[in-house]
Amino acid sequence: MQHRAPADTFNFTVDEGTWINLDVSPDGKTIAFDLLGDIYTLPISGGKARPIATGLAWEVQPRFSPDGKHISFTSDRAGGDNIWIMKSDGSEPSQVTKESFRLLNNAVWMPDGDYLIAKKHFTSTRSLGAGEMWLYHRSGGAGVKLTTRKNDQLDVGEPAVSPNGRYLYFSEDMSGGRFFRYNKDPNTQIYVIRRLDLEKDKLINYITGQGGAVRPQVSPDGKYVSCLRRIRTKTILFLHNTETGEQWPIYDELSKDQQETWATFGVYPGYDWMPDGKSIVIWAKGKIVNIHIASRNAKTIPFSVDVSISIAKAQLTRQETFSEKFTAKMIRHATTSPDGKWLIFYAAGHIWKKKLPNGKPKRLTKDSNVFEFEPAISPDGKWVAYTTWNDTALGSIRRGKLKGGSSVAVTSRKGYFYSPSWSPDGVMIVYRRGSGNSALGFSYGVDPGLYWIAEFGGDEQMITDEGSDPRFNKAGDRVLYRSWLNGKKAL
Repeated sequence: MQHRAPADTFNFTVDEGTWINLDVSPDGKTIAFDLLGDIYTLPISGGKARPIATGLAWEVQPRFSPDGKHISFTSDRAGGDNIWIMKSDGSEPSQVTKESFRLLNNAVWMPDGDYLIAKKHFTSTRSLGAGEMWLYHRSGGAGVKLTTRKNDQLDVGEPAVSPNGRYLYFSEDMSGGRFFRYNKDPNTQIYVIRRLDLEKDKLINYITGQGGAVRPQVSPDGKYVSCLRRIRTKTILFLHNTETGEQWPIYDELSKDQQETWATFGVYPGYDWMPDGKSIVIWAKGKIVNIHIASRNAKTIPFSVDVSISIAKAQLTRQETFSEKFTAKMIRHATTSPDGKWLIFYAAGHIWKKKLPNGKPKRLTKDSNVFEFEPAISPDGKWVAYTTWNDTALGSIRRGKLKGGSSVAVTSRKGYFYSPSWSPDGVMIVYRRGSGNSALGFSYGVDPGLYWIAEFGGDEQMITDEGSDPRFNKAGDRVLYRSWLNGKKAL
């Protein structure tokens, strides 16, 4: 029984569907198919579908066991995509694989009905992943690896087994290279059908060529392998003669396959042969069709589904997005006053002061329309110069009293200001004017370089047109700064 959770339920009736995986029972009387994550059965003649696996879980890719008594399927009802089996009426579901990370899908039965082969999915840091073929006993267990992926990006999937159990067919992206590419041409070759001889452990490229080959399915007598190929803009159903190697198209009204993209659950939905081997039942353009091999005639199998879809309510947790008071996780530009009694620093967009050693931090100013950065304390300890930023007013250098209160602008021309520093006598401030950047803009970024200005403002005086982090020497008659020398930063 599926886990119950608060959900909204939507009811409607449809007579067509998108991306329907289907299978025909061994007696040819019943079709099992998936629709919107639920599984249904339908008489081969069509009619009203009967739900056998429904609920919040996503359940797809039904396949009848050889005796027709059970159906395997892919389900995430335990938290991730795994292989399950249930009786053909939907009762007694049981989990076969129990992967929590390397998830599985596209299971097919071995002819003995005791084992299943499924695609196990692997992912990397840049991909939706690739796959390997694994064999599992219907009772569960760790499984046995049958194929090894060549990397974590070029996918493998869509297993099919020959009636005698000797051959495993599957599709694999053989477009080359180590990485998935979005600009592949399906009219050359992306996927091929490969065949693994389970007796000799020999793997070969079996169906290749222009248009690729995907979704193999073996006829009941083992004489043919059906597959899909891309011919120009169409996906076409082909037959391959296993004895002669001859191939020919039999139906060209399919929906388009997914060869160009990642196809984690298969390049085309699963389909099946009728038990007499005379026709193929497949999904195409919203409908289920039965294609007669000899005549190429396709007959639509009408169906109607009374859908009842449950969508779980989102689990909502209240998140505190803003608080007037919070602990700053990082402070920058920390400096102490000349008498060692005060710590001045930047945090959360403003300049703060704290009396040492255990005082409580307080804003230096009450300005609310600018961000404040890079405080520098005057030599007499009475003033703090700092840079500001406002998206409209741009930047400036301002100064305020260490004891707090209002501040005044030192510079009058807009710009991008950095690294203010006082002269030893406290009558000049040196700083860098920037040229702007792609984040802040470039307006008012002319004449970048190092400048000095009087402590109360006035005209800016350029020192040099390059360099950073200017500082006066002890005598106050020279400015030291960082510069690039032979490709390295130098003082």
